[in-house]
Amino acid sequence: MAHTASGSPAWIGPRPSLLEAASVMYVGVVGIMIAGVQPLLLGALQAEGRLTAAQLGHAATGELLTMGIVAGLAGGLLKAERLRWIGLFAGLALAAIDAATLKTSGEVVTLARAAAGIPSGVLLWITIGMITRAPRPERWSGVYLTLQTLAQFLVSLWLTGIIVARYGANGGFLALAAISALAGLAALAGPDRYVPLAHANGPGGLPSARGAVALAACFLFLAFIVAVWVYAEPLSHQAGHGPQVFGYAVSISLICQVAGGAAATVLAGRLPWFWTVLACAIADLVLLALFASLPGPGVFLLASGVFGFIWLFVLPFLVPMVIEADPSRRAAMLLSGAQLLGGSLGPLMASLVVSDVDARGAVAFGAASLVVAVVIVAGLHLRPPRHAIP
Repeated sequence: MAHTASGSPAWIGPRPSLLEAASVMYVGVVGIMIAGVQPLLLGALQAEGRLTAAQLGHAATGELLTMGIVAGLAGGLLKAERLRWIGLFAGLALAAIDAATLKTSGEVVTLARAAAGIPSGVLLWITIGMITRAPRPERWSGVYLTLQTLAQFLVSLWLTGIIVARYGANGGFLALAAISALAGLAALAGPDRYVPLAHANGPGGLPSARGAVALAACFLFLAFIVAVWVYAEPLSHQAGHGPQVFGYAVSISLICQVAGGAAATVLAGRLPWFWTVLACAIADLVLLALFASLPGPGVFLLASGVFGFIWLFVLPFLVPMVIEADPSRRAAMLLSGAQLLGGSLGPLMASLVVSDVDARGAVAFGAASLVVAVVIVAGLHLRPPRHAIP
């Protein structure tokens, strides 16, 4: 890690201006926007008869999966140069694909949304590149997570109350196209290049073996979180709650996620990351036991809120974990890709252990994924490498 003359951490390369940092954050928020509005827009397509339930799942998984793969490949293979033009092209390409979705139905929607994951992954790569080079990447990660969650919440309210209600799914995708085009233009105000990161022990831009193992832990963390949350509605139904209970749970969780990201932003760098991750994992296991017990509405809503808070609170603390495992920060460049892959494949893997009448298999899958992730994290932290990377 670079340091200033006073010994405090410094940026790797030039410090971005306020305008450049704001541009990069907006680009990244738009890149991940679909994750927050997918249920709304794809659900509207299903309601209009343009998607079946199975096709909805295909489209949702395809976009996030492609996004994660591209973000990972870009982090390992692309040079951080000509970022303004890359961001402009990616934003306009995403806008074009969003607009093209208007005339699709069936599995063509899946193809269109999978294609949309390509420019989205590139936009994410630009943002994670700045975060990785920050003196306190966990704090910048907290800022980014808070902004993206708040933006998804506000945009989903806008789409639900105004756009989709009046113009249907096509109106929603046109709104996304406009937001994406603005991201392309915003990229022109961002930095044009980042200073290259030091090479790890692996070839080229690939992380070290320890970095790859740390990424596997991050994959499992997100697989656990998203798999459990995707099946929270069936769990609520199984517990005998009315349909409005889960609607309240979603709103409470989103508000608590914003609070969790904000708390992480304030506390990152002040709390030891290892003990923070461990404490959050223990709290999550308690929450999983509560979900599995099929509690009453009050306890379910409380558990949903705490689950949402920990969700956004713990993620920034995974950044220093990955950097400790691979000080070259090349593994950290692949972090978003690993998390997106975990988030997209986790529900798919959980679907193998649930039934139409019992969704608690998702909780068991989540618990197993979380325990394995924590074991990996503890193993990496308690057994540091024999030789530091110069």
